[in-house]
Amino acid sequence: MRERVATPKTVPAAHRRLQSTPSRNFRKTTGLELGVDEDSDAQVMLRVAAGDRKAFALLFDRYHASVARFAFRFVGDRARAEELTQDIFVKLYRNAKAYKPTAQFKTFLFRVATNHCLNEVRRGEYRVAHTPTSPADENDGGVDVMDAQAERPDEAVAGRELERAVGEALQGMSERERAAFTMCRFEGMAYRDIATALEASEAAVKSLIHRATLAVARKVEALQAGIGPERSRA
Repeated sequence: MRERVATPKTVPAAHRRLQSTPSRNFRKTTGLELGVDEDSDAQVMLRVAAGDRKAFALLFDRYHASVARFAFRFVGDRARAEELTQDIFVKLYRNAKAYKPTAQFKTFLFRVATNHCLNEVRRGEYRVAHTPTSPADENDGGVDVMDAQAERPDEAVAGRELERAVGEALQGMSERERAAFTMCRFEGMAYRDIATALEASEAAVKSLIHRATLAVARKVEALQAGIGPERSRA
């Protein structure tokens, strides 16, 4: 059996407490504000590098759901996605002193997450599942997988059916297409930030997202064609 990268003992106590700490009590528990601007996350990470565990707890609370959702899109297994998320944050904490704020913190975090998830998938143990929702999606009411400028199938396609089609499309994507598409469509990251996370050019990222979006559109169109007659008879 493959050895776990992270164990509960390697995670700071403040980190572990966050999963059971209500947001309204967060300020009292950690002494930090939840409403810090995203641009200040790099400064918070520098505090982590200086040994501030409360600062690390703040970053964990803010980005745990996003990283878990991202990992889930790769492995299709909720329990393993949570394990990968813990591993990613442990890696972030252990290497905090090497952090340099040359990009937004979220970009840096997703670079770490991308490398970790790609390494996991390349082991060949997991394939993304056709699950309509991820753990985080259940709480945020779903995601808008195609922007207003993209060509979209009929609006009558139900939300869960659309998400299922996206899941099937994700399975057929290359690893880098899946990463780029997830960061763009699910996390709202800019092309330049995705390029930094993937260590690629913006042109390459645009190409990855374009191919991934076409794959999703084809799946949704196929779904629409398959359910159209049945709905028309209802």
